[in-house]
Amino acid sequence: MAAYDEEKLGDSRKGFPRSTNTASKTFVGTYIATRLPTLKPPMRKAPNPFKLLAMLNLQQWMFFLVAFLAWSWDAFDFFTVSLTVEQLSEEFHKQPSQITWGITLVLMFRSVGSIIFGIASDRYGRKWPFIINNLLFIVLELGTGFCNTYSEFLACRALFGIAMGGLYGNAAATALEDCPHEARGLISGMLQQGYAFGYLLATAFARGLVDTTPHGWRPLFWFGACPPVLIILFRLCLPETQSYQERAAVRKANGNLTSTFVAEGRVALKRHWLLLIYLVLLMAGFNFMSHGSQDVYPFMIQNQYNFSHNAVTIIQVVANLGAITGGTVIGFCSQIFGRRFSIIVICIIGGLLLYPYTFITNQRIMAAAFFEQFCVQGAWGVVPIHLMELSPGSFRTFVVGTSYQLGNLISSASSTIETTIGERFPLPPKGRTKRYEYGKVIVSPAPLPLYLDSVNTTSTKSVNHGTTLMEMGSASSWPASTFTSSCLPSWDRKNWAKISGSLMIGIWLRLRGRRVWLLWL
Repeated sequence: MAAYDEEKLGDSRKGFPRSTNTASKTFVGTYIATRLPTLKPPMRKAPNPFKLLAMLNLQQWMFFLVAFLAWSWDAFDFFTVSLTVEQLSEEFHKQPSQITWGITLVLMFRSVGSIIFGIASDRYGRKWPFIINNLLFIVLELGTGFCNTYSEFLACRALFGIAMGGLYGNAAATALEDCPHEARGLISGMLQQGYAFGYLLATAFARGLVDTTPHGWRPLFWFGACPPVLIILFRLCLPETQSYQERAAVRKANGNLTSTFVAEGRVALKRHWLLLIYLVLLMAGFNFMSHGSQDVYPFMIQNQYNFSHNAVTIIQVVANLGAITGGTVIGFCSQIFGRRFSIIVICIIGGLLLYPYTFITNQRIMAAAFFEQFCVQGAWGVVPIHLMELSPGSFRTFVVGTSYQLGNLISSASSTIETTIGERFPLPPKGRTKRYEYGKVIVSPAPLPLYLDSVNTTSTKSVNHGTTLMEMGSASSWPASTFTSSCLPSWDRKNWAKISGSLMIGIWLRLRGRRVWLLWL
């Protein structure tokens, strides 16, 4: 199959044997046997980052910039709901857990967009699907800003999920497939931080546009519809990527473009089915990690700890500066230590920081937020190039986008789960505002037993600060160390030994079951 190209894009594909009929019996065994040996850091010589950046020519920089801007504004539009949960609850007379369905639906429908626009981008080119994506952003952000009912709001967010899902794979392919191999790790880290940069912009503009006019939360969504116009004009000025043009030329030389495209897809699925499953599971773990620590967080620190709007803005800005720094640094370091090793180590560190991230109640929370998001987005900084290196060249946009968005689909209910379970742990209200201990759920290594415990608790009053799940009884069959870290709401030096010991064991169990296992595969 001459049209099927499989580029040597780095070390990420090591240990992924191809699935063939003659090797089917040893396929899985060989795959498992290579997990630990290929995890060893290659310890390549650290390249000069400035020399790496200088390797890109003007056109490659333009491709990166347009992809970065589009991905940043994609994230901006996504986080508009996270930053206005309280206002939307009041507008539509719903609980926060019901409003977060607006987040969940976006994540669920992103997989639909990734399939539609991924296939279109691989078949017809990167340019026009990219432009159509951004046109949909304009329409749907404006539509959300004019919603008058809860049903209209959910419908707009579901459709927005389709548009958002179509962009990621296209942006990654546009930015990276023509990029010099040596610079891909660094550029990948920089590209992924468009997500954190968009979150930072959303935080800043939310402070300036939300509740500062008679229109309440709506101006933030109206404003979100404007920059995609400029991004569309920017993309119109650029050609297709060189890599796509070369593949298109091969398909054309083979005669029937459509039949060649379909044949390539069959080869890709036949040879890489296990790898595709791995990518979906990997992205599910990544999305649980990021959405679980980010989507409800601004609402949590405002509702649970009574931080002012200004304080929330500052904390979120600091957190996203940490995210931008982490993604760029760890993406660069993955060139030295390897993709998988870099991801696993930074995920473990991030897990250990969850407790201070959710239970520090004063200005020192900014430090915890900075380093937690440094770790979360540090791991994500490796993702674009890791997915690109693993993906078959002819279906790169489809594989990257679909694996990422199917992982999103699996983790789509994370914010709704957190708010729903959090509402089982009420705090004394502030005026007419109901308050809940959402931080307990975010840090919990086992939210399902936590939820079952809250359902079986006979008292409707707030859980005492010193009470553990073991004492409340319904989780008595589970190790106490797994839950202690999620049931100690104060940051007390006196109890540090107890907290840190149980936290490390609990986080280890969580990472072993939910993240490291997926990343180790």
